Amino acid sequence: MSLFRDDGIVLRTQKLGEADRIITFLTRRYGRVRAVARGVRRTKSKFGARLEPFSHVDVQYFARGSELIGRGLPLCTQTETIAAYGSGIVTDYDRYTAGTAMLETAERFTDHEGQPAVQQYLLLVGGLRTLARGEHAPRLVLDAFLLRSLAVNGYAPSLGDCARCGMPGPNRFFSVAAGGSVCGECRVPGSVVPSAEAVGLLSALLSGDWASADACEGRHVREGSSLVSAYLHWHLERGLRSLRYVGR
Repeated sequence: MSLFRDDGIVLRTQKLGEADRIITFLTRRYGRVRAVARGVRRTKSKFGARLEPFSHVDVQYFARGSELIGRGLPLCTQTETIAAYGSGIVTDYDRYTAGTAMLETAERFTDHEGQPAVQQYLLLVGGLRTLARGEHAPRLVLDAFLLRSLAVNGYAPSLGDCARCGMPGPNRFFSVAAGGSVCGECRVPGSVVPSAEAVGLLSALLSGDWASADACEGRHVREGSSLVSAYLHWHLERGLRSLRYVGR
């Protein structure tokens, strides 16, 4: 019997029995962790409200054996709130849908339980904090998060030089299958010709140039979002369910 402690973001919850829940966390030390929280659905539960999606919490786990991830699910025995990002997200539709897509993306990129994913964890914490504060348009925050998640997992799109031959950019064409911008010689079927403003927006979001991103026109934001969505779907091999509700 062992005790473990870590801080993490609640990604989702599932009902278990009459009063329990299975909570999926993205944690700093252990990556994605699923744990059972007993009695949290009862009205008298002291920490059930802390274990809702978007919550940043400090969690204590009780596991059988010497490893947190073993044959059975560990128990979530104690929780302290670090930041309740949900209070600034769930009351606004655009923030909520963007935040839900961020949680789903983080879970998809951490498909092996117990495997550390510190960069993905830090990206999610920063993205939810920015989203909850309303510092930038929710769609921009989401696209920045998606691009950076792709980058830390080894799928950063080329937005200047040709993704195939390395020809210095800017290059006219963009192909999700080829890895981003491509030159005329490397153009493949299905390539598109995005506007320079849309490609510039993606570069700004990837590098953290929020002044340029915030000043971008709506039509270029929508065009850039389409590129990000297509690129993400290609590398995840199937779409995000929550992404279809963003921007409606």
